[in-house]
Amino acid sequence: MRPMLATLTETVPAGPEWVHEVKWDGMRVLVEAKGGALTVTSRTGRDVTVAYPELAPLADLYDDMVLDGELVAMVEGRPSFAGLTERMHVSSPRRAATLAVSRPVTLMAFDLLRLLGQDLTSQPWSARRQLLEQLEIDAPRWQVPPTYDDGEGLLAATADQGLEGIVAKRRSSSYAAGRRSPDWLKLPHRATESVAIGGWRPEVGGQLLGAVLVGVPGPDGWDFVGRVGSGLAGRAGAAMLQRLGPLERGDSPFAAEVPREDARGTTWVEPEIVIDVASLGRASGRLRQPSFVRVRSELTPTDLQETSDG
Repeated sequence: MRPMLATLTETVPAGPEWVHEVKWDGMRVLVEAKGGALTVTSRTGRDVTVAYPELAPLADLYDDMVLDGELVAMVEGRPSFAGLTERMHVSSPRRAATLAVSRPVTLMAFDLLRLLGQDLTSQPWSARRQLLEQLEIDAPRWQVPPTYDDGEGLLAATADQGLEGIVAKRRSSSYAAGRRSPDWLKLPHRATESVAIGGWRPEVGGQLLGAVLVGVPGPDGWDFVGRVGSGLAGRAGAAMLQRLGPLERGDSPFAAEVPREDARGTTWVEPEIVIDVASLGRASGRLRQPSFVRVRSELTPTDLQETSDG
């Protein structure tokens, strides 16, 4: 089974048919307890059980149970995706056991999909949630986070607290496994920052601009921070390509070698165009889910360097 996915929205839905939750900055997982054993599966269907041994005692709570939730790593009291990256892709049980002590994760369980052999996915969210709360499973390494009726208030509160955003769910919605549904709506807070373009890649199978490679000032030059494709379709991409054409150069302007999967098919350019991108921050030096906002024609690369130095 794959998890149900939320659809991006720009407004908070209102009305008594909607309920609101905190959007956690972590890793989406399905957790199955069955016959005393626990299986943790990623959003893509990968078995990641070995990486999170601190969740193993969940298997002792109920003989048959499937939870949907988010694994988060708390850093200074807040979820940190960067703090979670060290736990991801760990395949050594010994290494995982060490990290479970030094950098433990917490499962934020927000849905119940099966209990004691009964498939609950066809039940409305309200019924699944009521049953989930009745399980009383809260413990140091897993918890059932609260829900809220006031979506606008929660959105403001999560912004003030530096959280990722909110998710609104229709109370009557069934669980659409593996599908992106309009019954779940996500509204993340996305920080905006200015970056310089150092290259561009064509769209797959075409000549039009598909994405730009961007960087920020670093101690040795320009530090590559990722590719930006969202927001550059159609006219925006065509206009950007016109700006970049005269700036073509033969080699990468970035200080360190750009990963092969990013560099493949790239036309390098002088990093003279500054743009604003919105993202969910950075993980391992890369922008998370970046999207193009606008060209900052009033800013130069020197402006970015001076801001960085200051």
